[in-house]
Amino acid sequence: MAVGESERLIDRLGGIWFMEPSSLGEFAGMKRADFYTRVYQIVQAIPRGQVATYGQIAWILGKPQCARRVGQALYHAPHDVNLPCHRVVNSRGGLVPHWAEQKDLLLREEVAFKHNGCVDLKKHLWKIF
Repeated sequence: MAVGESERLIDRLGGIWFMEPSSLGEFAGMKRADFYTRVYQIVQAIPRGQVATYGQIAWILGKPQCARRVGQALYHAPHDVNLPCHRVVNSRGGLVPHWAEQKDLLLREEVAFKHNGCVDLKKHLWKIF
């Protein structure tokens, strides 16, 4: 992300929360806007032709118990930020239900799928370390 873009994302996140005001504070010791912004930074860094799992992103953030929160952050991502959300899959390589375009986008990046329709994680899982 470019310098200053994180701050713009934080400003815009206030308009996309769909939770009670009492739940907008912190979770897992991190402010929601900070967590979302860090998720977006990690997703932006996933290389073309590779995928990351929700749990992997949570682990990178030091919050391994927050894989579902990663999914929530991506669901609420601003559309004009152009994040490569299609590169995030579940722990088995499964795709987002009811998002047919995800498979097409991954195929354009030459990501291989197994016979069960899941991404071949042995070939395409992002090895960040």
